[in-house]
Amino acid sequence: MLIVGRIGKPHGIRGEVTVEVRTDEPEARFAPGMVLRTMPGANAPTEPGAYRVPEELTVEAARWHQGRLLVAFEGVLERDVAEALRGTLVGVDSSDVTPPEDPEEFHDHQLVGLAVVTPAGERLGEVARIDHAPASDLLVLRRPGGPDALIPFVKAIVPEVDLAGGRVVVDPPGGLLDL
Repeated sequence: MLIVGRIGKPHGIRGEVTVEVRTDEPEARFAPGMVLRTMPGANAPTEPGAYRVPEELTVEAARWHQGRLLVAFEGVLERDVAEALRGTLVGVDSSDVTPPEDPEEFHDHQLVGLAVVTPAGERLGEVARIDHAPASDLLVLRRPGGPDALIPFVKAIVPEVDLAGGRVVVDPPGGLLDL
């Protein structure tokens, strides 16, 4: 699944929610009628009778308001229901997404699971996930027997991504992996 957003706090009393956008194409991903798959957040209720986040949400309407995307989903008509969606990740099936035309652009799902190696071929671990930070995207390196490391996903440190070979070449500056 390709994550395209994370549902934030409710906006108003009629079920609209803010969405933290995680896609370069928000107008396409949050167009009316789009069906998005859900991954409930850690705050998902477990008690009997509590609202359960559905497996899919259909976009009814979306609009920009003060730099934030506001989305109304079909069937979400009240603030309480909208509040129950807070923290839910929404996405689309990666097989429905056309690959980027730019050879230097990648979707998160293409990178997760790739081996991470040095230019000399030494295996460092694998890509666990991608964190989208304000300054740059970060590869989260899962190292065997050690803590995860964050690697800025910039050309100077990640000179090569070989999807066909299943690897990412990383040339980290001294001390980066020790942070």
